[in-house]
Amino acid sequence: MHPYFNHIQLGYLGFVPFLLCIAATLMLGSSETLVGVFSFYSMGILAFMAGTLWRAGEQPKAHAILAVIVVLPFPLLHLVSLTAQLSYLAASYWLVLWFEKSMPKWQETHKDYKQMRFVITSVVFVSHLFMISQAIELTR
Repeated sequence: MHPYFNHIQLGYLGFVPFLLCIAATLMLGSSETLVGVFSFYSMGILAFMAGTLWRAGEQPKAHAILAVIVVLPFPLLHLVSLTAQLSYLAASYWLVLWFEKSMPKWQETHKDYKQMRFVITSVVFVSHLFMISQAIELTR
């Protein structure tokens, strides 16, 4: 068992609430509450992921700030539509992955962890696209 085994398991387990929101939407229909819960959970996960990249002291100060810059607009997200919130969050997952890949430590990371990060980011992105369609449906 490699040292990233727990990280990989937790990564996949963290996706379960996303799936539950999608399943509930499919079973119960579009609901502003479900889309809002999905968005809120997404913000929490994204903030956690950005926070794990902070690693103050292990990188230049500018890199440490860039690691968490995606969470700075979170207090303002309640001012925009659910569609805009979800679009921002979907793009931010790719930004966090891109930033993680640009860090020197990425080269030392196990290939299974790298694969999990790409798969989870892709599936989270697609799940956001689904919820964006639900948010658009709610505005009709």
